[in-house]
Amino acid sequence: MANLKSSKKDIIRSRKRRLRNLDTRSRLKTVVRKARTAIAAGDPAVASEMVREAGWLLDRAGSKGVIHKRQAGRRKSRLARRYARTFPSA
Repeated sequence: MANLKSSKKDIIRSRKRRLRNLDTRSRLKTVVRKARTAIAAGDPAVASEMVREAGWLLDRAGSKGVIHKRQAGRRKSRLARRYARTFPSA
């Protein structure tokens, strides 16, 4: 355990941050999974909405530093490509 007051405070702060990041990552995984499922189901309207929501969450997580910005972009791109391949005319 840390001795300095500022170190103790840093530990508390990092725990809070870690829990917040875990929550965000979990939500992100859930939304991306739902988007993939919607694409596989073949309904372009629902899939479009889910891909849009996943993209928004990925961008947000990337900008907040929960995941790396490039990882967010890569995941978003892969999801969009999967959507475009499944629904070429949409």
